[in-house]
Amino acid sequence: MGPPSPRRSWQQSLTLALLAVSALLGAVLVYDRMTNPLSLFGTAYPAGTAAPELSGTGQDGRPLSLSDLKGQTVAVFFGFLNCPNICPTTLAALERARAELPEDQRANFRTLLVSVDPKRDTPAKMKAYVTYFDPRGKGMVIPEPQLTKAAAAWGAGYTYSDVKGPTDYQVNHTTGVYLVDAQGRLRLVWDYTQVTTDAARIAQDVRAVMK
Repeated sequence: MGPPSPRRSWQQSLTLALLAVSALLGAVLVYDRMTNPLSLFGTAYPAGTAAPELSGTGQDGRPLSLSDLKGQTVAVFFGFLNCPNICPTTLAALERARAELPEDQRANFRTLLVSVDPKRDTPAKMKAYVTYFDPRGKGMVIPEPQLTKAAAAWGAGYTYSDVKGPTDYQVNHTTGVYLVDAQGRLRLVWDYTQVTTDAARIAQDVRAVMK
């Protein structure tokens, strides 16, 4: 019996390739379903991940901790008040997402802006800034060196640049937004592009996490 015909060999190779691709896609889908069972728009954290603690001075000048907001779904963002574009754009986008929620869920979603510029951002300034975007929003000021440790625990970072004087500088910082559920678990992180371009998908994630 002679060797298989070239045509049959080509067909077998194609079939094997298609099976391999199908198996790979199936594995990807299974992995995604296991790691992101809610099909979240943002990047999901492993189930049961506790949100790192945040403690500082709230916008009313009194002590504030993330744990004080338990029972709420909280979008945590590290930014600063002199930010020329990313911070105001992010907070405005989060407010658009809140407006996309059903009316009975809006009060349970709030933002928490953690300042990465504690030298210039006072609680009073934080209050005026944050509530401009979200009347229920919160601001927090954490002094150094606690701020560096707190930000690192969240995977956030910041550096000072363009320094011209003690109060004349810019801050480069992580632009992700972290979503914490009502039980204090860290559920997902959105990147800047996601937050600012699709309010409906952001709201969809919030609703999924609220369930």
